[in-house]
Amino acid sequence: MNVVKRNNVIVKGSGWQVIMFSHGFGCDQNMWRYVTRAFENDYKIILFDHVGAGNSDLSAYSSLKYAELEGYADDIIELCTQLQLPEVIFVGHSVSAMMGIIAAVKMPQLFKSLVLVSPSPSYINDGDYVGGFTKLQINELLESLDDNHLGWSITMAPVIMGNPDKKELVAELSNSFCRTNPDIARQFARTTFLSDKRELISKVNIPTLILQCAEDVIAPEAIGLYMHQKMKNSKLVNMQATGHCPNLSAPEETIAAIKEFLS
Repeated sequence: MNVVKRNNVIVKGSGWQVIMFSHGFGCDQNMWRYVTRAFENDYKIILFDHVGAGNSDLSAYSSLKYAELEGYADDIIELCTQLQLPEVIFVGHSVSAMMGIIAAVKMPQLFKSLVLVSPSPSYINDGDYVGGFTKLQINELLESLDDNHLGWSITMAPVIMGNPDKKELVAELSNSFCRTNPDIARQFARTTFLSDKRELISKVNIPTLILQCAEDVIAPEAIGLYMHQKMKNSKLVNMQATGHCPNLSAPEETIAAIKEFLS
């Protein structure tokens, strides 16, 4: 299959060094628009939509393949290989951070570094590990999505965005959730919130930046520290930005942190 069509790949910018931006649950590549423009003069920018999101080819969606994050990670690897992208700097938001980790563990030669924005290897509390949710809370969240996709989207968007004063961003995230095919959204939510990739973190050997937001309901501050301690070649930046989407709510701080890491 033509991966450019399948994943609605957009290439912009200049330079030989590649930065690939990967969006999170319920979103699409447009969520990076405030960040990517700061890198276009010096880097080749790769944007894409995960299958089932944005303007991707919905006919390519497979409930079997995308029941696991590995399915999405395999797409990332395929994009890098078929487009012959050298030494990719991978920037992943939220669940896409884990996709990047999976891809980098599978094919480390494809990647130069990772930038993980609001990442979480597991959302469920487990002993001393603080994921942010109990198993019961995750099950209730998924049941709510099953029962009323639109209602869930409207309710969860302000919680995830975490910036009540920025109503336009809350509305944008809510609309993005609502546009997603409900069946795909339900499965992607399960793939996201029930995954546990903690065992992979220590296997990443390439330089990694972890951007941890304050007051992030989806990925609490303890997670950033946990990942930093497990990843021997990592840098942790605790951002002043609040909520789960600093690429939208605090793009300048996000840009500054990434540029400092890449310098």
